[in-house]
Amino acid sequence: MMTECDPNESEPVLTGTAPVAAAANFHSPEAEPAVLFDRNPVGLGSRANPGVAVRIAGSCESILTELETDGSGEESLLLPCLSGSTSSPRSAKQKRTRRSRLSSSSDKENLASPGNSSGDFNHFPDDPEFGDIIQRAEQAIEGGVFPERISQGSSGSYFVKDPKGKIIGVFKPKSEEPYGHLNPKWTKYFHKLCCPCCFGRGCLIPNQGYLSEAAASLVDTKLGLGVVPKTKVVYLVSETFHYNAIDRAKSRGKKYALEKVPKVGRHFHRVGLPPKVGSFQLFVEGYHEADYWLRRFEAEPLPENIRKQLQSQFERLVILDYVIRNTDRGNDNWLIKYEKPGEEEEEEKDPERMESRESAIQIAAIDNGLAFPFKHPDEWRAYPFHWAWLPQAKVPFSQETRELVLSRLSDMNFVQDLCEDLYEMFKTDKGFDRTMFEKQMSVMRGQILNLSQALKDSKTPIQLVQMPRVVVEHSRSGGQGRVVTLGTAFTQTFHCKRPFFSSW
Repeated sequence: MMTECDPNESEPVLTGTAPVAAAANFHSPEAEPAVLFDRNPVGLGSRANPGVAVRIAGSCESILTELETDGSGEESLLLPCLSGSTSSPRSAKQKRTRRSRLSSSSDKENLASPGNSSGDFNHFPDDPEFGDIIQRAEQAIEGGVFPERISQGSSGSYFVKDPKGKIIGVFKPKSEEPYGHLNPKWTKYFHKLCCPCCFGRGCLIPNQGYLSEAAASLVDTKLGLGVVPKTKVVYLVSETFHYNAIDRAKSRGKKYALEKVPKVGRHFHRVGLPPKVGSFQLFVEGYHEADYWLRRFEAEPLPENIRKQLQSQFERLVILDYVIRNTDRGNDNWLIKYEKPGEEEEEEKDPERMESRESAIQIAAIDNGLAFPFKHPDEWRAYPFHWAWLPQAKVPFSQETRELVLSRLSDMNFVQDLCEDLYEMFKTDKGFDRTMFEKQMSVMRGQILNLSQALKDSKTPIQLVQMPRVVVEHSRSGGQGRVVTLGTAFTQTFHCKRPFFSSW
């Protein structure tokens, strides 16, 4: 049993010793010359470049000695082993630790178990249909159909395709978010460098956009809104993703070692680039940006039944954005799909056809990565909902919308379960902070409280956004909490039976 180590840790863990059979293989005169790799080979006359192959001749004994004494597994196979050079286990460990600090593998700290591909992490037993889509995406990447980077936006996001080249989803890696350390676009870098006072959004937790995307889909499903394309957290690997030079050099070195020295290469923890964690949203076809259709609807008014469908879909978008407190909802990041009705003669023969058929107009709420703030935005950077200026925002919420969500939002147990489901999702992030998460839920519960009251009073969406900002805080001891209305001196204390993540 060869020694192995977890690449997620800076110090190797010894799990075994090299057997005598391995020594026989190394000392065999028929064995192939060893080809080793190192990012910074020592003992060479000139400094080598990262990922350069170093061929060692007549020094097989030193390879076995290093494997036995260090117990470093994969990393020890990449250490240089020059004839006549010796190094103590302690110095070798220090060099490995230094290399671990220098290496900034994109998402290796988030990986829970070893594997050679992202398929080891993507398991969706509760949603086999979504799992099949992810499997098709992985098969496409293995077959050379790589994701394509989207030119729009300020982060690294990708169109993911199936083996036939058809777009099936949008993948947004955590490490390539607007302020991620591997963002391939330079706009946010200059923003951070030249204007640090306006850096980021002070009400949001950095680098949690991928969780916000998946959480928005969860809220949409729990409320039965049906406006967010299904989104989940997945792991994917592709050469077209943005990796640093060290990760790519290590990948090339391992592949070359596996090809030339299979006996050595098979002991690697993982061959290839490290998987990236991010959000995967199903691709929707036939949709255009909201601005495209809204301008046409102004010039060509919709039939009454289609107008009601649009209003119903719009109200669902309003509910979603208000609950998650989306800070980035412009008319360019929600989509509309409109299928014009058939010929007028057919409609006259069957006037109830359009009422009974599936909705001819649909809204898709995409780009939900800047939601779930831990506090309400400051007044000087309010991040308003741009749909509040549309004519549809002046119409009171319909009875259909109230019947759909009011009973759920008014149920304390439903809000409790929603918070707990979000907790299970957010806690998977390496930088998860329970205190900050509770602040996020306090804002969301305040939004739900306002929304419930607005629905009961038959208010309009524009009246909803004009309501005072509220947070619902709680104390974990004794089930006591309070409703705090920001900007006023009003504070209401409440008691509840469920102390953790409890609502009003």
